[in-house]
Amino acid sequence: MIPIEQILYTQEPLTWEFEAQVVRKTAAPDGRSAVILDRTYFYPTGGGQEHDTGRLGEARVVDVYKDEEQQVIVHVLDRDLPLGPVSGRIDGERRLRHMQHHTAQHLLTQCFVHLFNYPTVSANINGYTPSTLDLTVEQVTRAQWEQAETLANEIIYQNRPVKSYFVSAEEIERVPLRRPPPKVERIRVVEIDAYDYSACSGSHCPSTGMIGVVKILKVERQNDKMRVYFVAGKQAWEHYQALFETVNSLAAQLNTNPQDITQSVLRQGELLKAAQREALTLRTGMIAWEAQQLAQKSEILGERRLVLAPFEGRPAAEVRLLADELKSVPGTLALLATYDGQKVSLVAVCGPGCGLSAQELLRSQLARIGGRGGGDATIAQGGGSADPAQFQAFWAEAQASLRQLLVT
Repeated sequence: MIPIEQILYTQEPLTWEFEAQVVRKTAAPDGRSAVILDRTYFYPTGGGQEHDTGRLGEARVVDVYKDEEQQVIVHVLDRDLPLGPVSGRIDGERRLRHMQHHTAQHLLTQCFVHLFNYPTVSANINGYTPSTLDLTVEQVTRAQWEQAETLANEIIYQNRPVKSYFVSAEEIERVPLRRPPPKVERIRVVEIDAYDYSACSGSHCPSTGMIGVVKILKVERQNDKMRVYFVAGKQAWEHYQALFETVNSLAAQLNTNPQDITQSVLRQGELLKAAQREALTLRTGMIAWEAQQLAQKSEILGERRLVLAPFEGRPAAEVRLLADELKSVPGTLALLATYDGQKVSLVAVCGPGCGLSAQELLRSQLARIGGRGGGDATIAQGGGSADPAQFQAFWAEAQASLRQLLVT
């Protein structure tokens, strides 16, 4: 086990500058330069919390991990560093965010236990994205997580001390831990004064007040667990600032007060639905009128009329509406196409008394471009791929074949 006097972050989490000795040079598993110090304040990845970053002399510390076999903390660097004295500096912003979220996680976890006896089985601590904790329960209602969140913030405002201390394996029986720790010689306990006791090696705020605030963003199911997403401290402030800007921008756009946005949006939604219904009515009327015009301008071949109409970039759904109008016109054979430069969408129509099958007609035409489709004797729809030259040839052949079909 690493000597306590070498891992100073456990007792002094707010010391971010220090002096040390590089006692050994080594290499990370990926070949990058790494060193081992005689003492360090850098936190290594573990317990759901990411490592610290910072500098050792001129070198950037890009990773920190514990070598369990050799029982040392390895500092991975962006360049080589000589043996001897070195000044260390931890990225305070990153450290503070991790401290706030890790302490907030302990607090929230205990609140769920205290209120509902919901245990946490895993957690992930992030300083720049929401952190999470997983509860082994079937469901967490909104009322429950809001109650846990409220209790957590009340304890934050009480500014309770957060203590950390080491106890032996024999002494640990006297500490009311939430979860039993692994069997080791000494165990580090992080205590939120008289409220939560956890075996933890992470970096924590010295008091709950430094957390600032904790906010649960959402709770969702993850397999057999419920995952709680939360933000705390600086990240919670940034989250609030982003929401504040969004809400005020929307309020300005809607010409209302921020607190009235919900009602304003609901009103806008109703107006939009009404406008959409009106537009659909108008569009339906225009489609019906367009279909009449196509029927009136159609070619008369014997006792049947031929409607041929290609469109460029028109939605296939609109072409289908046109076809639906034409299928009720007696003696009508119609072939409608829309082309977007790559794909042909085709609709075939055989009205009453036409004597032909729209489904068979569609298949015979799409076979020219290897397309596929389906339908019935009255109306059929399908499509295929074609470049512009292929589409021009396809459409010319389709017109010629249908004219020949109706005159024979």
